[in-house]
Amino acid sequence: MNRKHFLSSFIAAASVLPAFKTLANTEENESSSFKIPPYLRQGDAIGITSPAGYITLDQIQPSVLQMQSWGFNIKIGETIGKRDFTYGGTDEERLTDFQQMLDDPNIKAIMCARGGYGFVRIIDKLDFSAFKSKPKWIIGFSDITVLHCHLAKNYGIASVHSKMCNSFPDDWAKAEQIQMETILSIKNALTGEQMDYAGPINPFNRAGKVDGILVGGNLSIIETLAGSNSDLDTKNKILFIEDTSEYLYSIDRMLWNLKRSGKLKNLKGLIVGGFKVKPDDAGEEFGKTIYEIVLEKVSEYNYPIAFDFPVGHQRNNFALKCGVNHVLDVNQSGSLLRSV
Repeated sequence: MNRKHFLSSFIAAASVLPAFKTLANTEENESSSFKIPPYLRQGDAIGITSPAGYITLDQIQPSVLQMQSWGFNIKIGETIGKRDFTYGGTDEERLTDFQQMLDDPNIKAIMCARGGYGFVRIIDKLDFSAFKSKPKWIIGFSDITVLHCHLAKNYGIASVHSKMCNSFPDDWAKAEQIQMETILSIKNALTGEQMDYAGPINPFNRAGKVDGILVGGNLSIIETLAGSNSDLDTKNKILFIEDTSEYLYSIDRMLWNLKRSGKLKNLKGLIVGGFKVKPDDAGEEFGKTIYEIVLEKVSEYNYPIAFDFPVGHQRNNFALKCGVNHVLDVNQSGSLLRSV
């Protein structure tokens, strides 16, 4: 689909379709409560570290070369190439490496090399004192949702939910267009470019236009943080969720948790990204689609909902700035998310 044509038709349609909820009063905006780290300039340094799963030096080379081509200097952390079973080094090694990057004033952004599992094991031991006074962009998704939620809950500091080093193409010249666009969206997020993303037409979408702070990430991570010091506050926010390799009944259970804990009640809007679902076991079919599962939980609320949004464990996983004010516009032509 021609993206320019799509956006043009989307904007035209937005003026005629009734909305469930109009654009929020600017007095309700909470953008002032979040700190936006300085955007990067040519020559700034990006640190690469493995706070969760392990990755080799060879595996991060495509990302190093690509970010260097954008004009950034790269500092490779001590955890790259280290391995402690599934982790990128021991808990102490990963903690020390990430702490050094938080404290280093010359590093302007931290790229988590990959997800996997492990950030929750070190999050409570990190000292964010220097980071609070001089925040920097932290980049990643999946298991890194732990950090996005922790920063939102405790410090009100924006971060970038996006692909990581293990998603950069080995050969840029041979990469698919969608792969290049998603990787370039990381650069755009870090340098303060306008961020516009279009979601497809979906009969289950719910129309409306709202603005608010964007928060979210991996659904299973958000659910498991409930009641902890990293518990995500979703009130008056636009929430986005995605997940992978989960059964439908597990997704249903997690969304019931979000509903029962009040996380779905006072949203400005809901964005449902990619959900790679495990097939039901024979004779144990769940009987509902992902769309039906979500709509059941939010049936009593009237905020806009955008399904099949380009975020998640998939090729069309674009960079989203958590903690930054966005406008979400959902109508008969699909959905549009724009950073403000």
